[in-house]
Amino acid sequence: MPRIPKLGLTGWIMVALAAGLVCGLLQYLLLPEAVNAGIIRWVHDPLGDIFLNGIRMLVVPLVLVSLTLGTAAIGDLRKLGRIGGKVMGLYLGTTAVAITLGYGLAKLFHPGRGLSLPVEAAFEAKSKPFIMDIIVDIVPTNPFLGMVEGKMLQVIFIAILAGLSIASLGDKAAPVKRGLESLDAIIQKMVWFVMMFAPFGVFGLLAKVVASEGIEVFIPLIKYMGTILGGMGLHVLVTYSLVLIVFAKLNPVRFFLNAWPAVVVAFSTASSNATLPVTMRVSEERMGTDESIHSFTLPLGATVNMDGTAFMQGCATVFIAEVYGIPLSTGDFLTVVLMATLASIGTAGVPGAGLIMLSMVLHEVGLPIEGIGIILGVDRVLDMCRTAVNVCGDLAATAVVSKSEGALNQATYDHESPRMTVGS
Repeated sequence: MPRIPKLGLTGWIMVALAAGLVCGLLQYLLLPEAVNAGIIRWVHDPLGDIFLNGIRMLVVPLVLVSLTLGTAAIGDLRKLGRIGGKVMGLYLGTTAVAITLGYGLAKLFHPGRGLSLPVEAAFEAKSKPFIMDIIVDIVPTNPFLGMVEGKMLQVIFIAILAGLSIASLGDKAAPVKRGLESLDAIIQKMVWFVMMFAPFGVFGLLAKVVASEGIEVFIPLIKYMGTILGGMGLHVLVTYSLVLIVFAKLNPVRFFLNAWPAVVVAFSTASSNATLPVTMRVSEERMGTDESIHSFTLPLGATVNMDGTAFMQGCATVFIAEVYGIPLSTGDFLTVVLMATLASIGTAGVPGAGLIMLSMVLHEVGLPIEGIGIILGVDRVLDMCRTAVNVCGDLAATAVVSKSEGALNQATYDHESPRMTVGS
């Protein structure tokens, strides 16, 4: 009898994705609306929410403990500044490329030309952030409140400050450091337990989207969706491959093979923050990065690095302008690049954050905020895709910085580690 291959956790997640797609589509096509809504409320919503709540529960303690230990391991302020400068340069550079690419492809293919759709949902605009307010808000007046509210930049600041203090105190802080190492091991095991529920959560999340939206909502916006999906794929395959080859001489094919467990979870959750525990495990156990690097770069990336979201903003701005027949100037393009980059700093890595950022961009270039209602119906699926791009960008930057610092295990990068529990 032929041996049945063992799927592993990531294999089951892929099965859950396919099952959620089929189940959701059958519900939408075959079941009465009331029955469909009941299944979503009693089955899909609980499965998805339990998984998301469980993994979000661990984000703040994971970031706080791992980043504190990572900073304490770096110790040297000059080295910390060098690593921070490298990763922020990569994050901001790839974000600017993504915005430009999204804007340029939309100008080339004109996804909104000749399209006139009713706006089915209004969207409340959010005023643009003042850069100094963002900087000041990084330092919390109440550190516990910042952790409770999940303000990740504040959590990052607290962790870095604590890590530097532990490093500077040396032996005096050794008991605290050992305690944090034990706590980190406990949190990692908690992540493992939560991830065992991932296939059920992924099934519920995707089945809900398909059962709620169906396929009819996508038909008028096929060109818009095609431009975004094709462009984001181009950004991932070309931009990240060039970054890996030019700056780190790393094999991009191997990178994508290593990264895909985190990308799958990012797609299903549509949240960079919710994916963070998986991203960190993938970075260490499949990429071979050192904890002192990825415990700093990945939490930062989940907060400020949003290439997929930035691409969408560039493309959506042109799309909405064409639908309303409003021309955009070169100055508008520069405004889009600046505002989208600024808006990404400190914006929560949660589902729907991209639309809030888009409202700021539209406001600055004089486009109707109501235009967001046109794309609202298809945004959930696109949000899942751009979150996958965001997480892929975080991993690429972390791999490059790790290689430049001599903190990447090339053998682990080139061959999947047998220790990997997410996808092995």
